[in-house]
Amino acid sequence: MSETNPDVRVVLCTCPPDHADRIARTVLEERLVACVNVVSGVKSLYWWKGEIQDDSETLLVIKTPSAQYAKLEQRLLEIHPYQVPEVLSLEVVDGSRSYISWVREAATC
Repeated sequence: MSETNPDVRVVLCTCPPDHADRIARTVLEERLVACVNVVSGVKSLYWWKGEIQDDSETLLVIKTPSAQYAKLEQRLLEIHPYQVPEVLSLEVVDGSRSYISWVREAATC
């Protein structure tokens, strides 16, 4: 059974590989998120200061209640090493009721 309008977000954030665990653990320990998947081996090509960059990064796939998003975004911007970090919030439209309930409970102080 699924729950529509679950009020949960998936947040995407790329970072240097040597910062991924620290960032993930920080937002978990501060109970801003329920879960962070650390996806290694991401190759990112992007424009920066007029040139195309080609970097190895790690992708953080973060699950959090919508009510926590503003705090999470602020914290990511504080602890992230990039001048302009990727922080993209995707609204979850539908999902497993049990998983959605777990996300809400796990990311609440």
